[in-house]
Amino acid sequence: MSVPRIAVVGCGAFGRNHLRVVRDSDRAQLVAAVDRDAAKAETGAAEFGGVALTEIAALRGKADAAIVAVPTTLHAEVGCALMEAGLDVLIEKPIASTVAEAGRLVATAAAHGRILQVGQLERFNPAVMALTQAVRVPLFFEVHRLSVFAPRSLDVDVVLDLMIHDLDIVLSLVGEEPNEVRAAGIRILSEKVDIANVRLAFPGGCVANLTASRVSTEKVRKLRLFQPHEYISIDYARQDGMVTAVSEKRQVSFRPLAAVKREPLAAQLDDFLDAVAGRTAPRVDGVAATRALAVASDILVKIEEHARIVNARLQASEQR
Repeated sequence: MSVPRIAVVGCGAFGRNHLRVVRDSDRAQLVAAVDRDAAKAETGAAEFGGVALTEIAALRGKADAAIVAVPTTLHAEVGCALMEAGLDVLIEKPIASTVAEAGRLVATAAAHGRILQVGQLERFNPAVMALTQAVRVPLFFEVHRLSVFAPRSLDVDVVLDLMIHDLDIVLSLVGEEPNEVRAAGIRILSEKVDIANVRLAFPGGCVANLTASRVSTEKVRKLRLFQPHEYISIDYARQDGMVTAVSEKRQVSFRPLAAVKREPLAAQLDDFLDAVAGRTAPRVDGVAATRALAVASDILVKIEEHARIVNARLQASEQR
């Protein structure tokens, strides 16, 4: 097919990144910047190209695919409308607010023969791509994703905002879903959970401990993985990693992961364009994203259960 015509729906902070990457790609044509806020649409179009639109209905016949960067609560509504109009869709993570909404997106894609990719961006981090090649039998994960507070994505909990990246990666590497979930989390600066700690146990014996915070004093993005005779650590931010290996003779060796640095957003766009051109499944399709969302939803239920236990204890203490 000819160079696909791409629209970006949602011209906020992250939508602008998508506008830039599409504009810079020699494999796509940026045709529209779409936002309900006319000023944002016009600013995006003026800086990156394409026409400014305020309604997705105006894209029918003018675009082949769309990147959706609207608030999570609107993902199902916007994504389904675009696919029903004949467009392939790359939708930002998490795929939706609920598993039911995610199912609606997956079903719509299937019914209309559309590509549905979900922007689990860390899958395209060079360190993660190299890690995927190095993993054999993962036994234990320790993951930290900490951020300073910023007034964005506050419509969802930190589990759906930040931890969803690591849940997706752990699930893809382990190859099965957890059979035990334990979690705790608290609200600090927003009405949603801002910091969470999670323990996942898998049927095959693997265990994953994950911590996510959007109220920390520093930015940390690290994953550590243990497998027989090896310890692998990666730094998402630096896009690198190190393998520490122990031989049968107890000799320790070190080697860097073979990570080739590239902007993950550009790599993700290329994967989407490959799927659009070849009508093939993208690296993170709707089913994989729904799986991560389902685990995230279980985690939020466990966090609420833990909160009720803590509140009951505090109330009992106050009555003494």
